[in-house]
Amino acid sequence: MTALTETSVREAAPGGGVRREALYFAVRNGKLVAGFGIVAVLLLLGLAGPLVLDLAEPGAYGTRPMAPPSAEHWFGTTTFGQDVFAQFVYGLRTTFAVGALGGGIAAVIAMLVGFTAGYRGGLVDEVLTMLTNIVLVIPTLAVLLIINAYLGIRSVAVQGLFIGLTSWPWAARAIRAQTFSLRTRDFVALARLSGASTPKIIFREVAPNMSSYLFMTFILLFGGSILIASSLDFIGLGPTEGISLGLMLQNANQWSAMQLGLWWWFLPPGAGITAIVGALYVANVGLDEVFNPKLRET
Repeated sequence: MTALTETSVREAAPGGGVRREALYFAVRNGKLVAGFGIVAVLLLLGLAGPLVLDLAEPGAYGTRPMAPPSAEHWFGTTTFGQDVFAQFVYGLRTTFAVGALGGGIAAVIAMLVGFTAGYRGGLVDEVLTMLTNIVLVIPTLAVLLIINAYLGIRSVAVQGLFIGLTSWPWAARAIRAQTFSLRTRDFVALARLSGASTPKIIFREVAPNMSSYLFMTFILLFGGSILIASSLDFIGLGPTEGISLGLMLQNANQWSAMQLGLWWWFLPPGAGITAIVGALYVANVGLDEVFNPKLRET
C-alpha cells in the first residue's frame, strides 16, 4: 500500500467508469487473482468442508495413533489418533473468524479516529493523535499475553476483540494523513458550503473516495490479526475450546511431533497460516497495481 497517496485517493469521478476500469484491470492482474483465489479456496474449505465432507470430530480420539497420510486419513493422525485433516478444516474456520473479527474491529476504530482527526484538525486532532501514539508504543503482544494469561475462559470472540483493540493505530495514522489531503478538495468544500454535517461529509464525500485505500488497509489488518492470533495460540494462550491452525501447531509442539517424525501433524497448519497471510499480502500488492495507474502492467 505504498503508492496510493497520489492516485487511488482522488476527486470524485463518474462512479461507474471508475469501477469498470478497476474491474477490467483486476481480472487481468495475476497477483490479485492468485492471492484471492488461494484465500477463497481455503475459506470455502473451512466453511463448506464440515458440511459436505464426512469428517470426524476434530477432538475425537481414534484407533490409529500416529498414522501417516492415507486414503482413510488424508493428513494422517496425531499421537491420540485424531484426524489431522478434520482439525485442519475446522481450524481454517476459526482462523478466518478471528482474522475477520480482529481486523474488522481494528478497521472500524482506525476509520473513526483517522477520519475525525484528519477532518476536524486542531485540538481534536492533537488529542486523537496523542491517543494513537500512546497505543502505538504499547507492546501489544506483551499486553495480550498478560490479559490472556489472567482470563479463565478464552474464546475466539475475546481473542479477536483484544487483537482489534490493540492493532488499529498504524491504520488510523494512515487514514488521517489521507483525510488531510482530501478535506481541502473542491467537492468537500462544496459539501461544507451546502450545510452538510461533519459525519455526512466524512462518510458520503471523503470515505467513498478512499474506498480502495480502506479496503487494502482492512486486508493488512486481517492478515496481521491472523498472525497475532496464531502466535498466541502457539504459546498456549489461544481459545480454551475448539481448534485453530495455531492451536494445531501448539499441540504438535507440545506432544513432540517433530521429534517423533510426525511431519503431517505440524506441516499442514504451518502451511495453511503461511498460505493465507502470504496470499493476502500478494493480493494487496495486486490491488495496489489495479488502483494505481502508475503501477499497472500493460
